[in-house]
Amino acid sequence: MDYNKLALDLHKKYKGKLTTRLRDERTLDKDTLSAYYSPGVAEVSRKIAKDPSQLPNYTWTNNLVAVISDGSAVLGLGDIGPRASMPVMEGKGLLFKYFADIDSVPITLDVHEPDEIINTIKAIHSSFGAINLEDIAAPKCFEIEKRLKEELDIPVFHDDQHGTAIVTLAGLINSMKVTGKTLSNCKIVLIGAGAAGVAIADLLHKYAQPNIIAIDSRGVISKDRTDLNEHKLRLAGYAHQEKNNNPTNLQQAIKNADIVIGISKGNMLSPDDISSMNEDAIVFGLANPIPEIMPDIAKQAGAAIVATGRSDLPNQVNNAIAFPGIFRGALDNGVKKITDNHKIAAAEVIASLVDSPNADNVIPSVLNEKLVPSIAKVIN
Repeated sequence: MDYNKLALDLHKKYKGKLTTRLRDERTLDKDTLSAYYSPGVAEVSRKIAKDPSQLPNYTWTNNLVAVISDGSAVLGLGDIGPRASMPVMEGKGLLFKYFADIDSVPITLDVHEPDEIINTIKAIHSSFGAINLEDIAAPKCFEIEKRLKEELDIPVFHDDQHGTAIVTLAGLINSMKVTGKTLSNCKIVLIGAGAAGVAIADLLHKYAQPNIIAIDSRGVISKDRTDLNEHKLRLAGYAHQEKNNNPTNLQQAIKNADIVIGISKGNMLSPDDISSMNEDAIVFGLANPIPEIMPDIAKQAGAAIVATGRSDLPNQVNNAIAFPGIFRGALDNGVKKITDNHKIAAAEVIASLVDSPNADNVIPSVLNEKLVPSIAKVIN
């Protein structure tokens, strides 16, 4: 199947993926038109003006998410700008609607400084029930999300960070069951310290405090380096230095590791890297479309469990496993902030939906119909 051609054909045929539909699909008569618009609608506005908390009870904001990007870090495409990122934001909206029956508006911003993005979102946020930040480059994405969570009274969630982290944790919870390892005792090598890498490290540390050695394009992230921003400096603190013999490169760091998680680029790992790991090694190669190492090669080198970001391979780490249920729960339960405890609870629920975990089945399918309602229950 030529998916590139199919994508072009479908997008051109339907002129995008989203539209709006009327909630009340009856034929409008004079009375209902007068109620839905002038003069009747004025009474609804008066009620909300008197009590702004009534907004979601009388408008679509109760089920509406803004999907917002500046196009600075899109999929595997990089900084392609606001216009070219619109098909991806529409795609996110499709997933919201299909999996969780959540309406969404894709918004691509032609501003790129953190203050500009923050001020724009603050200016429009009252039109929505929640904000999904999407494809905004690190490190500015961290500041943008942090400030918006502090300053807005609706949920703000950067899915590139937290969706990936939640599903990764879920996969590792089940990987522990399959291999008999304990996450808190594991040595983890994390390749890539962008948005997803930082969020994965933060969530794993919150959950189990394992020994995490993070690696970026300049090598091992350690407190000895003078070029670290606050987020990478925090990652350096997750390493159990007394156990690690001060590695300076990937090959030194991965020796005797239990888990390697790649959120970097394809073919970063060699068979020798995998064979130098501990027995029953766990490999999450999440670069797309080419993972850090292909599953068959990793298994030949000794890996017990391999996960990727690809739908055509076992154990797909897909954000769509998590975010529809996260937002469904936040909207339904009136949650104002999505916390680390929510993320951990979601990961545990996702893991529990794999009935009998095995090497090729540690993460449930994105099509599992239990995902959204089960996750939504714990976002409260």
